[in-house]
Amino acid sequence: MAISIVALRGAAGFVVQARLAAFAKARAAEGLRVAGCVEEFSGSEGAGCAGRALRDVATGRRRLIGQELGSGSLACHLDAEGVTQACQDALEAIDRGCDLLILAKFGKLEAARSGLVDAFAAAVERHIPIVTSVAPQFADLWDVYSGGLATYAEPSRTVLESWWLGLRGSHSAPSLLRAAM
Repeated sequence: MAISIVALRGAAGFVVQARLAAFAKARAAEGLRVAGCVEEFSGSEGAGCAGRALRDVATGRRRLIGQELGSGSLACHLDAEGVTQACQDALEAIDRGCDLLILAKFGKLEAARSGLVDAFAAAVERHIPIVTSVAPQFADLWDVYSGGLATYAEPSRTVLESWWLGLRGSHSAPSLLRAAM
């Protein structure tokens, strides 16, 4: 059985998120029901998550995930409420039925069993393929959380297409994915 979860890593966050968005768009153009979110970077490149949002890949709805705490703040800028709302959007889309789930990242909140973790679990329960990314500092926790159900890949169009074809029954795809590792 093909691995139905792929986690992108090995490039800057904006590169990985752009690849997730492009993959979601390509699958939607094929008529598939794609759900989930990608991270968008806007505003200043300040500390933490200031100026960041999660955009729903199906509806375009943006959920802010960064809070402006001021230049002197040492606190985390991540707004968990925005991530929770994006997770709820994904859960509703899963309940309506989807063919593919895109989840921006397994990061700080997910490592603490919050954030998008319920959407990950719902998709696994329903055997929905997932494409995500993993923050490097949480890779060990991702490995435990995913329990061998996921593989890593570079954020390459060729590698993602190979993985997708492998899920759809192509027998030539797995060798490309292994080569990318």
